[in-house]
Amino acid sequence: MVFRIQPHVRLHEWVAEENGFFTAEGLDYQFETEGFAAGTAAVSPAAGAPLSVRSGAFEDMAGGRSSDVSCACHWAVNAAASAEHGKMYGKAYSVCPAGIYVADDSPLRRPEDLAGVEVGVGYHSGSHYSALQALDAFLDRPRIALSFVGRPFDRVRLALEGRAAAVNVWGAQAYVLEQRGFRKLVDTTFVMGFLVAAQADRGDIERYFRALLRAQQEIDLELPRYARHWTHEMPPDLLELVDVRRFGPGERIVPQPYTREMFYRTQVWMREWNLIDVTEPTEHLYQDAILT
Repeated sequence: MVFRIQPHVRLHEWVAEENGFFTAEGLDYQFETEGFAAGTAAVSPAAGAPLSVRSGAFEDMAGGRSSDVSCACHWAVNAAASAEHGKMYGKAYSVCPAGIYVADDSPLRRPEDLAGVEVGVGYHSGSHYSALQALDAFLDRPRIALSFVGRPFDRVRLALEGRAAAVNVWGAQAYVLEQRGFRKLVDTTFVMGFLVAAQADRGDIERYFRALLRAQQEIDLELPRYARHWTHEMPPDLLELVDVRRFGPGERIVPQPYTREMFYRTQVWMREWNLIDVTEPTEHLYQDAILT
């Protein structure tokens, strides 16, 4: 059976394919490149205030992804796996560089200046959760203001058009804004998790991750050779504005376990912020939700 992979606007899958790492592992695979992270909500009018989008990565997973493996922030994957929308892979995660950016001529200079200023994020997605986590160190919680304005590339467009005072973006989107002169007010780097489908073959899952970790080594050793792969999942209108050879490495795959302590600590944090209705912890929940 073909193993369906949803890339995540990063280099790893493309580097693994170029070097034949999936094939060397004996994985019969195909990419599904129209995933959530590379998409657009396409709901914002050409002028005026952006429309609110109350659907994000968690809702996308809850609706059922067609791939055997996909990614999202660990908060959303944790919650999705707890609600039996798949399992969270427990032997690795990734760390994704991210930040809240403003235009170079913005009067906002420090994280504290964001008090009461709506930061553009994606609902129930990494940008939502990581903005709260990062800004909590600088602002009283009632002064943190967010605006739910769609998917990652939607936020980039709004920032470039001057229609968002600040946006929280990660990976390729952050590199786009940096090249266009935007400033990072606060780092929001966060953990990404892997969601695997219930029907996914365990052997294929392990083959996929072995190939992904080989790709990580290649990226570590020779990023300039592989930076061109950023073009694969970027929309043409944004791609023409940048030189991807100047981009950084993006996510870094970490071959460490997503532990029981990490799992429950994350759920406690989500409850404290009243973010999402996750299943109450039980002695069996971690082993039911996490593929170890």
